[in-house]
Parts: sequence; structure tokens; C-alpha cells
Amino acid sequence: MKLIKNQKKNSKKIFGFYEKPRVSVFRSNKHIYAQIINDNIGITITCASSIEKMKNKKFKKMDKAMEVGIILGERIKKCGIKKVVFDRNGYLYHGRIKALAEGLRKRGIKF
Repeated sequence: MKLIKNQKKNSKKIFGFYEKPRVSVFRSNKHIYAQIINDNIGITITCASSIEKMKNKKFKKMDKAMEVGIILGERIKKCGIKKVVFDRNGYLYHGRIKALAEGLRKRGIKF
């Protein structure tokens, strides 16, 4: 199968508004990052990562993801946002991605 140079996958574009911004998630081998994005204006409202408060502490990856979800949920609440669109960036919804989502739900964020 020959691929065209700039061929993209057939995927939907997840879009977040001011009332319901997008939660974008990125995970590396060691850390997990999440940010709240308003796609109308193109700005990041707030963000959280596992690097911030867990530098010297030893956590498992799942615990880091849950803690990032809880921290991000608190920051979202301070901004007055109750609903978000969850963008998992192609990662399967299990493991660390699911733990981050559960951390957000623990703080009352709906998606």
C-alpha cells in the first residue's frame, strides 16, 4: 500500500467552545499532560501535568494520571467551567487516560 506524502488519517476534529472547552491529553512514557483549550479563540485556559507537584515523589503511572485529573478538575472549577469535551488524541480509553478522566469526574466535571 503506497501512502501519499501528506495523507492524514480519517478522524473527526474535536472542537471546544467557550461554554464547553476541550480537554486535550498527551502521555509520554513517564508523564501525562492535560490542558483545557478554547478552540474559538485558540488559547489554553489552564493546564496540569505530572511533572508539577510530583517531582520528588514516587508514584505509579496510574496514580500520577489520577492526580493530574484531580488537579485539573480543581483548576477548571476555579474558572467556572462545569462541562468539557474530552479529546484523548487517539489514545485508547483505558489505563492512564481513563484514570485522568476519572480524576476529572471526581471533581464534578462532566463530559
